[in-house]
Amino acid sequence: MRGGVKLASKIIEVPNNVDMVVVLGQYDNKLRFLRKRFSVNIDISDKKITVTGNDESIVETVENIISQVVTAARKGYVMDWSEFESLVDFYSSWDGSSAQSSQETILSGRIRPKTKGQVEYIDAMRRFDVVFSIGPAGTGKTYLAVAMALDYLKSGIVQRIILTRPAVEAGERLGFLPGDLVEKVDPYLRPIYDAIMDMMPAEKFYTYRQKGIIEIAPLAFMRGRTLNNCFVILDEAQNATHQQMKMFLTRIGFNSKAVITGDVTQIDIDRGNSGLIECENILKGIDGIGFVYLSESDVVRHPVVKEIIKAYENYERNRHEKSS
Repeated sequence: MRGGVKLASKIIEVPNNVDMVVVLGQYDNKLRFLRKRFSVNIDISDKKITVTGNDESIVETVENIISQVVTAARKGYVMDWSEFESLVDFYSSWDGSSAQSSQETILSGRIRPKTKGQVEYIDAMRRFDVVFSIGPAGTGKTYLAVAMALDYLKSGIVQRIILTRPAVEAGERLGFLPGDLVEKVDPYLRPIYDAIMDMMPAEKFYTYRQKGIIEIAPLAFMRGRTLNNCFVILDEAQNATHQQMKMFLTRIGFNSKAVITGDVTQIDIDRGNSGLIECENILKGIDGIGFVYLSESDVVRHPVVKEIIKAYENYERNRHEKSS
């Protein structure tokens, strides 16, 4: 009690196998950041961290942040500074109504949602058979979908993962690229390779590919197939035409989940023919289909990326207003 006012207090116990430096940060920088950000007292005694303050909700917020850092460290994952800041921003804006369980879940061994929008995205992938994730670059649309797909595969919920995207010529001609058709479209699929190989050993990935457990192919290769017992991801869906989108969505079979990701500000085909934009009007309100909209506040790349996205949005908005 201070000045007649009872202080709220929370205690976090750190397991013996967790290094306190990982929790508190180098030179206690995480600790000092939390004290300054939330105006709370944080005291350390051996393996106990005590948070006290006048506002119980703020004390609980700081407790949740520290507990998440401890949980990650206990599972062998050390958050870098940008991840720590994202975690702080998440709990600062969290209203307590959505997915505490999602924030505690670590996908594919070490990947967790870092923003409120990403939490809603993960919840949607769990709740709906078909999920549309629409937002700018750097919001984790593809990365989180791949992580969720790997979790479904490991748990035996699905038997295969299929990742696909349109092979759209963006300033280059496929005919001038070397190799057969598969080799020509391979560069278009590279971002998917990068995401999935960041989550599993290369040897295991290539074994899964050889056995057909993981398939990465251009969208045109989906025609005429029925995709049962699969987790299917359509990436860069803003470049899928009306015909391609309809073809893809009607391939979904029994016990399958489909996640469609795209950025409607980066369309490389005629905007009026984008199947992703059409889907917003055609499919909203259908049971089993969910739409998630991510924004620049969900960007988890370099902080300047958020400012770049905002600058382009303002520029394009002004240009549209002048032309109309």
